[in-house]
Amino acid sequence: MELILKNDVQNLGFKDDVVTVKAGYGRNFLIPQGHAHMATSSAKKILAENLKQKAHKEAKIVNDAKALAETLKALEIKITAKAGGEKLFGSITNIDIAEALEKAGQSIDRKFITSGIVKRTGKYNATVRLHRDVIVDLPYEIVAEK
Repeated sequence: MELILKNDVQNLGFKDDVVTVKAGYGRNFLIPQGHAHMATSSAKKILAENLKQKAHKEAKIVNDAKALAETLKALEIKITAKAGGEKLFGSITNIDIAEALEKAGQSIDRKFITSGIVKRTGKYNATVRLHRDVIVDLPYEIVAEK
């Protein structure tokens, strides 16, 4: 079953991609949730025309994302957490990294941050997807609260 994605779907594709999925996944999840619609021949023609019009706008968005990536690389993120020795009481997740970035003056949605769950102090890396073409590694450090 061919579908056109209306928005980004994790591990499947980005907005305006034409993807092939199993019929049940498309009929029972993607279409009812509003993530996709059927890829008929007329829908593909409309999509091609829209993509032509978006091409120059896309270049500006990519340049803005690259500029934001450079500012993120320059940031030093330190997250303080309660710890007993090296082990944390709790864990550090994408939400905590997004809050630390917010305090540093950069507003990044937590769903674009991939870090995993961290349960020890130390230095780690998170991956931030600013655009489908711009992905940046964000180093951060977890320190024990005094």
